[in-house]
Amino acid sequence: MNRGDTPLGWIGIIRLGLVQTALGAIVVLTTSTLNRVMVVELALPAMLPGALVALHYAVQITRPRWGHGSDKGGRRTPWIVGGMAVLALGGVGAAWSTAIMAENQVLGTVLATIAFTFIGGGVGAAGTSLLTLLATRVDEKRRAPAATIVWVMMIIGFILTAGIAGANLDPFTTTRLVIVTSIVSAIAMLVTLVAVWGVEGRGAASPDLARQETAKIPFRTVLAETWNEPEARQFSIFVFASMLAYSAQDLILEPFAGAVFGFTPGESTQLSGTQHGGVLLGMIVVAIAGNGIRGRRFGSLRAWTVGGCAGSALALFALAFGGTVGPTWPLAANVFLLGVANGAFAVAAIGSMMGLAGKGGKNREGVRMGLWGASQAIAFGLGGFVGTVGVDVVRGLTGSVGLSYMTVFVLEGCVFLLSAALAARISFGVISETKNRLSTAGDGYLAGVGGPG
Repeated sequence: MNRGDTPLGWIGIIRLGLVQTALGAIVVLTTSTLNRVMVVELALPAMLPGALVALHYAVQITRPRWGHGSDKGGRRTPWIVGGMAVLALGGVGAAWSTAIMAENQVLGTVLATIAFTFIGGGVGAAGTSLLTLLATRVDEKRRAPAATIVWVMMIIGFILTAGIAGANLDPFTTTRLVIVTSIVSAIAMLVTLVAVWGVEGRGAASPDLARQETAKIPFRTVLAETWNEPEARQFSIFVFASMLAYSAQDLILEPFAGAVFGFTPGESTQLSGTQHGGVLLGMIVVAIAGNGIRGRRFGSLRAWTVGGCAGSALALFALAFGGTVGPTWPLAANVFLLGVANGAFAVAAIGSMMGLAGKGGKNREGVRMGLWGASQAIAFGLGGFVGTVGVDVVRGLTGSVGLSYMTVFVLEGCVFLLSAALAARISFGVISETKNRLSTAGDGYLAGVGGPG
């Protein structure tokens, strides 16, 4: 057996997680830091960075095409490295164009549009191929912890970059912004090169008759055939619905805490941290349960997916009810539980995605992963916008600030319940439901559930 055929060990999984760390480092600068600089330091309309971030999500609709390219060649590493290179160039270009906006807004905006197109393309190519490589090389029993490791390492990239780069941006100048972004992008590229070196192995490149035949089929035909696969189509719809509900809360949770509960900006920021802490705990719980304790695994990925979506819905309904109660409602605990449910469903769904990517064969793992990644990107691009518009519309119709937030939370919860129902109907064929069920007689825990691409 050659190295390209053997399952990845923990070291290999962690090394690929470093790629997510590098990816997250560039993304957080371009979608968060540059957003603030445009709005605060340059006093530009908030719609401008919002449109640029939406553009980078829209470009990721091309993810299936990148996945198809890696399927044809049989190797994922070149697409990961190439995607990261494009992302790094986009990151530097975005910072440079932001600096130009201070002198020439029109030229800077044109250049930023090009840069954010690069960012979306780079994230799509690198992210899709990375998850596909994990899907094809990670053993079934390690998928939940592998998904947790990769996701957490991306969050680590967010945290490290926000802290270190943030400290080096003061005193702020646009020149310093370009320098810091360029250094972060260069380090991210270097980390990626070191992380993927030799992980895939040469065996993955060896041609076979089936892959050669697949390479001859036009992309549109491959995409249509993949969409016609019941599991692929159902999972795409599930990913879109669940991620729409997941992302719709992002931009309204902190304003809700301030408007309804009287939280200060500092307190609402801490509340956001509480939610992220819950997300991390939910991911860890699923990772431990999926890997097993003393040889016993607790719950299938399907069960954790369904349960996480249902738990997220209940937590959102509780938030809506808490808005009618007021300051005596345990808001922090409610938000923490929302985070736990979000984290559980997200990481379990990623693990499920890894298993389903190879179902059906035909060397189309990359296309399937790209299809689901595109669904997620579109949902994320729409989610924040839909959530904020929903609040504005209900407030305009009723004149009630509290009711506007509560209405949106209830609608989000309903979408999560729909997502749970969709996940329960999907056949997770490659995942052995019997082996993954609770082995205790009570079976009182969740019977199975799962979640970035």
